[in-house]
Amino acid sequence: MPTFSLRKVGKRYGDGPAAVHALREVDLEVAEGELLILLGPSGSGKSTLLNILGGLDRGTSGDITFRMTSLTAMPDRELTLYRRRHVGFIFQFYNLIPSLTARENVELVNEIAQDPMPAAEALDLVGLGDRLDHFPAQLSGGEQQRVAVARAIAKRPAVLLCDEPTGALDVNTGIRVLEALVEVSTRFRSTTLMVTHNADVARLGDRVVRFLDGGIRQIEVNARRAAPADLVW
Repeated sequence: MPTFSLRKVGKRYGDGPAAVHALREVDLEVAEGELLILLGPSGSGKSTLLNILGGLDRGTSGDITFRMTSLTAMPDRELTLYRRRHVGFIFQFYNLIPSLTARENVELVNEIAQDPMPAAEALDLVGLGDRLDHFPAQLSGGEQQRVAVARAIAKRPAVLLCDEPTGALDVNTGIRVLEALVEVSTRFRSTTLMVTHNADVARLGDRVVRFLDGGIRQIEVNARRAAPADLVW
């Protein structure tokens, strides 16, 4: 059973000749536990699709199912519960609360999760077991992003959605963040979708979905997934 099935999914802003089509009739299936890379230039529809799959937005046409349940038909309250119970988000910018420690930033998510991982355990998984009581201003950019990873995986999500998670990082720091992401997605068998415009990062995934002008232009299967340390950008 796939985690996601998409049929003719579209997203349109506005009507008539001035309408902007962010997504155009996207068909896609994502297997449970798969690491899928969404690759393409800015404005090609990658982040729009990620937001719809995460329940932050809705498409204007087509249908999406999550484990055979329609997200398209889901009322707003149920969509909120879906996000809370099943989805972990990691964005390009860390969105940490500056007045809270790393541990406390992770514990915020634990308050709404059904079966959360202890914050210290989640932070240890991403290599920050010795930085629990540090505030964001006391952490490097890569460490702050790893706190964001820990916050996302603390709820043990079925789905991990990553929008340019290394976009604001240098190469060495980015590799450490990708190592943490691959580690946790493998350990928890989370279905992971990662948006990037970096062609080399695509080698991390089981498959690569190439976007252009709101549609899927090509899907490639990686015969062998690369390790984060093998990437260059």
